[in-house]
Amino acid sequence: MLREIFLKTLRLSTLLLLAMHFAGCGYRIGNMGHPQLKSVAIAPVVNDTLAYNASANMRKQLAERFQVDGTMKLTGMKQADCIVYARITDVKLSEMEASTRAEDDFLPNQWSVELSVEFSVLIPGQTKPLIDKRKAKGRAEFMSGPDIEISRNYAIQQACFSAAKDLVSQVTEAW
Repeated sequence: MLREIFLKTLRLSTLLLLAMHFAGCGYRIGNMGHPQLKSVAIAPVVNDTLAYNASANMRKQLAERFQVDGTMKLTGMKQADCIVYARITDVKLSEMEASTRAEDDFLPNQWSVELSVEFSVLIPGQTKPLIDKRKAKGRAEFMSGPDIEISRNYAIQQACFSAAKDLVSQVTEAW
């Protein structure tokens, strides 16, 4: 008899927990994007600096970040609800740490890259931007390895990734 009461109570509490789980509390899990914008395109990125291949790296990272974010579907410029226009305005290289060897008195060993991007978002066919000009920044550090050019190019890619994360979050959460 006690066993039957226990089993009935267990079944009832399990059903109650399942009902509460599926009913929820009115919260919704999902993105914070504008409900009318379902797709986005990325215009070719303009590079106003001397950093080699930075515009291609930035556009690639933007495409990847929009896909990972999932708030808007990445499409072509003719099909998109909005288009992101970006321009790399500055790439700064600065030395962080000098070499510890005595014969290399002023040879930097560790560097940092700071990348600044200016962007806006337009809806095709409208003259006024959906999001006026804003700035996004990215930063990365690198060591002076055997080939400093390869290290620097990789750090610029990492700075583009960091700036793309900032830019995408500003676009998707700008409401």
